[in-house]
Amino acid sequence: MTDTTTLLDLGPQTRILARLADGVREDRLTDGTPCPAYAVRHLLGHLSGLALAFRDAGRKDLGVTTDTSPQTALPDIGPGWRAELPVLLDELAAAWRDPAAWTGMTRAGGVDLPGSVAGAVAVDELVVHGWDLARATGQTYTPDPAALRACHDFLLASVDDPGRGSIFGPVVPVPADAPLLDRAVGLSGRDLGWAPRPRTP
Repeated sequence: MTDTTTLLDLGPQTRILARLADGVREDRLTDGTPCPAYAVRHLLGHLSGLALAFRDAGRKDLGVTTDTSPQTALPDIGPGWRAELPVLLDELAAAWRDPAAWTGMTRAGGVDLPGSVAGAVAVDELVVHGWDLARATGQTYTPDPAALRACHDFLLASVDDPGRGSIFGPVVPVPADAPLLDRAVGLSGRDLGWAPRPRTP
């Protein structure tokens, strides 16, 4: 996949995501999400794992965190997740404020890729999973505009990429005049009409 995203401050989007995570009630952790294999707790666990992996990818600190595929095991949260996730997200943003993070080669999910592409993937994950988390837990979501634009452009560039199918679902058509977030969500392969199942009393 090609990308032109460089030197984007991830901090505004990571703070939005941290606020969404803080707004998750304990009784919603087992609810479903737009990611079919994930309950809310698994999505939060995935966010922790990707924050750790892309933090180290940005630092070029390659090892277990950057070599492990996210498909290796179902992610989950531990008892200290509420305190740990915001710290990991802050560290992720700090790593990508270093211009060196966006240059040369790095690794994430066991895949070697240019730093600029790894940064774009991180932005995509933060924006799209923010939508997933907000939709699953009934929260309002307004992503950082710069991150949203970068996410949309990255996803749009992936439409004809032969490797897209291993990462994203088929594109869901969205009207051209729809809000940018809706268009990005459709490009990621998500159903904009997804809603949590009614909760039983």
